[in-house]
Amino acid sequence: MSHKLFVSLPIKNLDRSLAFWKALGFSFNPKFTGEQAACLLIGEHAYAMLLVETFFKTFTKKQICDTTTHVEGAYGISCESRPEVDAMWTKALAGGGKDGGPPEDHGFMYSRSFEDLDGHHWEVVWMDPKAAP
Repeated sequence: MSHKLFVSLPIKNLDRSLAFWKALGFSFNPKFTGEQAACLLIGEHAYAMLLVETFFKTFTKKQICDTTTHVEGAYGISCESRPEVDAMWTKALAGGGKDGGPPEDHGFMYSRSFEDLDGHHWEVVWMDPKAAP
């Protein structure tokens, strides 16, 4: 059985988030995008629901994580090549994201990380297909 993944993330400004992710080459499902939320298409079965904080708060009684001092999770996006990893990371920083640390190079796997405009931690990863079983 195949499942779809929807990760909901609180954001401060929908228009800025849309522009940030579009600049990285991503698109949105207009059916689930409006004034309070946007459905970021990550893959065939993976989506990030970017929810304006006031709307996000309607789904939980817990406090929203302060991403300036805490990390709520690390979200990975695969790329088809090392240059694609570097290009996405460069675009993220050019769009206002923050560097998440030095690149990780294990030969068969290469990654860079960044924080988006709301401090969510993203890992951009390439893995040599020959290294995967």
